[in-house]
Amino acid sequence: MANVSHPRGDITTHPDTHEMRARYDRVLGGRDVALVDGPVFLLGLYCAVSPWILHYTTSQPALVTHNLIVGIAIGLLALGFTAAPARMYGLSWAMCALGVWMIISPWIVGDGPDAGVIWNNIIIGALAVILGAVCAATAAKSAPRP
Repeated sequence: MANVSHPRGDITTHPDTHEMRARYDRVLGGRDVALVDGPVFLLGLYCAVSPWILHYTTSQPALVTHNLIVGIAIGLLALGFTAAPARMYGLSWAMCALGVWMIISPWIVGDGPDAGVIWNNIIIGALAVILGAVCAATAAKSAPRP
């Protein structure tokens, strides 16, 4: 029978510890991935499917396409933030711009939208602006100082 109570040696004795630590720091860039990237992706996913959740596919066909495209764009930004954070966090302000656009889009793209559609887009837009600002603040905090 195996002795499971015997503690294993800690990882500090591993020959590649320094390289693994450097790679981990380089990949994460000193940021908390789950704090920002997950909610951004979920927001994009909700934005894309919200016309079917709130059932305004027949009354606002232009907003259906609009929310689907903007939701996919937000989701792709989230995937980019996760896959290439050093390159993508410069686009955090683009997410803020998408949020502002989501707030005003019911009146520009829509055709007499009802209150539910308007509030849906305002909430999605406000969350996009807030999360975009958090992403921008994270990027500014982790940016190398000259």
